[in-house]
Amino acid sequence: MRRVIFSLLLGGTLCAPLLAQNPVDQREQNQRARIRQGVKSGELTRNEARQLVKKEAKIRSVERKAKSDGEITRKEARKLNRFLDKSSRDIRKQKNDRQDRN
Repeated sequence: MRRVIFSLLLGGTLCAPLLAQNPVDQREQNQRARIRQGVKSGELTRNEARQLVKKEAKIRSVERKAKSDGEITRKEARKLNRFLDKSSRDIRKQKNDRQDRN
């Protein structure tokens, strides 16, 4: 019986960070990875990457403001998702505009 309780507690503590991951945070991580990959592959110029990183920083600022009261409302989540959608389109557009670092 002790083993069952211990394994349930251990499993819950290991899975909690995965469940607590905010979808907005995950999207931000994915977009930062896309920007890094674009710089590494040469698809993004330094100026393009700089502009995209600034947009991502603005989104994080809006997210911090939304979280300041302890909860992101539906309205705030929609606003963040619109910003993330636009940022994602901008990343795709810049990566595929046939400009490269060279």
